[in-house]
Amino acid sequence: MFSAEQELFRDSIRAYLRDRDIDARVRATVTSGSGHDPEIWRGVAGTLGLQGLTVPERFGGSGYGQQELAMVLEELGRTLACGAYLPTAALAVNALLLSGDEQAQAEYLPGIADGSSIATVALTDDSGSWSATGLTVQADSDSRLTGTQSFVLAGQIADLILLVAQGGPGPSLYAVRPSGPGVMVTPSTSMDLTRPQAEVTLRDAPARLVGAPGTGSALFARLLDLTGAALAAEQVGGAQRVLEMAVDYAKTRTQFGREIGSFQAVKHKCADMLVEVESARSCAYYAALAAASDAPDLHTAASLAQLRCSQAYLHAAEENILVHGAIGFTWEYPAQLFYKRASADALYLGGPAHHRQRLADHIGLVRQPV
Repeated sequence: MFSAEQELFRDSIRAYLRDRDIDARVRATVTSGSGHDPEIWRGVAGTLGLQGLTVPERFGGSGYGQQELAMVLEELGRTLACGAYLPTAALAVNALLLSGDEQAQAEYLPGIADGSSIATVALTDDSGSWSATGLTVQADSDSRLTGTQSFVLAGQIADLILLVAQGGPGPSLYAVRPSGPGVMVTPSTSMDLTRPQAEVTLRDAPARLVGAPGTGSALFARLLDLTGAALAAEQVGGAQRVLEMAVDYAKTRTQFGREIGSFQAVKHKCADMLVEVESARSCAYYAALAAASDAPDLHTAASLAQLRCSQAYLHAAEENILVHGAIGFTWEYPAQLFYKRASADALYLGGPAHHRQRLADHIGLVRQPV
């Protein structure tokens, strides 16, 4: 899947995070309630250039593709680090690139690439609709937006918010500044404390049209597929980490004079986790390859990856807690943070039921009346 050069890059990311005791830093950001570590954010931008990974070189980035992005997200998913990376690098950068708007790209991408700007994309409202036709934000002829978007990742710390709004020519992509007039950002209560969400309310807020008018539906659908593939890679990283946590604990924790990993029930749990994680990895890697090659089956690959990876991550996180026993439920132990991330990710982008329906619709399955 990945070349030797890509694997060396992966090793450098893992070493960078390990050397900075990232687990302790994640705990500190969760305790503070911010869910964001500015020092790590600036560090990965300056040292590794992660934020600009898929940004074209002419805009200050590295010009890599979706496979490299998936690799980075897999490593970040292992640590729950950089809560703003997914919305910035996978959502906002991809939205700007899909728009084809060179002027907007020249204005927004350099700041993202050097780490000075955090960006996100508002994808849905309280209705939970994950399609452009269900969006309720309205745009007038002067590109002023009115409406509310919910579950906006990193919304409370973003410098730039992109969203698709309904207008005269049809759904179109717009950019707004959270500090601008008519924009109110309210932090939301979220299970995942490592990646906070917010509600964005727009009241006649001035915005910039990004891309051609009326192209928002196609852009939105493509962006959801790319985001699904990216999130799946992150989920695989988290699932692999909790599997390793469970196995390591089973090797060291003794009960009745034996390591608990020698008990058949614990062995079966770890074996089942391994099978599910490896299956999910295959789905995620194929989705990343489909995204990188602009494959015609990206829609199917992304939904399949989301369905499989969200279930595998959540199950592995649950089993990790059970293997640890009472300590797995405590606030001081990291198992609960991974469980909360897995639970939140399983619902983001629509949840398993939504992706089953997308797969069924795409391959032409029709529910027969009973």
